[in-house]
Amino acid sequence: MNTLELFSGAGGLALGLEQAGFRARALVERDHDACATLRSNRPNWRVLESDVRKIDFAALGCVHLVAGGPPCQPFSMGGKANGYDDHRDMFPQAVRAVRELRPLAFIFENVRGLLRPAFQNYVEFVRLQLTYPEFPVTQNLSWEMNLQRLQRHHTSLRREAEPAYQVTINLADAADYGVPQHRHRVFFIGFRSDLNARWCFPAPTHCGDELARAKWVTGEYWREHGIRRPVSPERRLPRGLETMPLIGTKPRWRTVRDALVGLGEPAISGPHSHVLQPGARSYPGHTGSPVDEPAKALKAGDHGVPGGENMLRYPDGRVRYFSIRESTRIQTFPDAWRFSSSWTENMRQLGNAVPVELARVVASSVASVLQPHVQPTGVQPAR
Repeated sequence: MNTLELFSGAGGLALGLEQAGFRARALVERDHDACATLRSNRPNWRVLESDVRKIDFAALGCVHLVAGGPPCQPFSMGGKANGYDDHRDMFPQAVRAVRELRPLAFIFENVRGLLRPAFQNYVEFVRLQLTYPEFPVTQNLSWEMNLQRLQRHHTSLRREAEPAYQVTINLADAADYGVPQHRHRVFFIGFRSDLNARWCFPAPTHCGDELARAKWVTGEYWREHGIRRPVSPERRLPRGLETMPLIGTKPRWRTVRDALVGLGEPAISGPHSHVLQPGARSYPGHTGSPVDEPAKALKAGDHGVPGGENMLRYPDGRVRYFSIRESTRIQTFPDAWRFSSSWTENMRQLGNAVPVELARVVASSVASVLQPHVQPTGVQPAR
């Protein structure tokens, strides 16, 4: 199954798609350093270093799945939140790719901030455009007026109002899917209507209560890591945790300590990817990620890399920055995936990435639906 990925960044979503059985026909990314990361790790991938607005999608041939993460800064809680008034809003290009390629399905992801009430109408505008990609959006009208036109079209009883895609919007915390990090992402998932797809967003595979049980009921977590059990839990335990049944439960959340097993402490000098970055300090609001919990979401932004989210905090209160190799583990990239730029640039790429394991889980669920509809020749069925 062929994919086109837009806004590829450092390759987190692309790797998840690859692990789910998809084959990249092309990846589009305008940032030179991110393209260098992609090319150095996957020389066989066709990386188009270009502004997506200049891409002729029709020239790419057969594409079964379009995927990507339109720039999140317009909707991020840590940014200016200009949303649809931000020139970096690239959802219109995601819609254009679907309109021109008519893939069997699409996966678009973004930040949780997109679901804030302030953006509710714009999210509905995006959803309806993806549902009816052939609907003519008029450029000389505001998006609000175009939304009204789409809504009237959507509620019309005319036959031509039949949706081209069935679209759902889903919110997921990466920690619930085996990623050692609390990272909330919104997924727009759509299947072409003629597929009559029966699909639902993957159910969580990992559980926070089981991490609490492994720490404070059985002590299994501390024994695995060869650590003396602390005197008391760092957070209030769920009621009845001690008596909840053990049979049939999910695996526990993965913690920072789980993710970093075998790496050892970063050194003052040594391998570029696992060197100690000086200058970390703790202050209100920037306390770092507790080593025995899933990490806070790694961050990146035009104002620099915030210290609080990209620091590790030990039980005694000491803090230090994550190394690049540690951040790669937290984002579930394979150890062989290399970043060769500066610490700040590498952390920017990592902070913008989709966790590979979360991408794999979501992509695998979509692949299982699409597989019966893909011909052995690789040509998708005509609509």
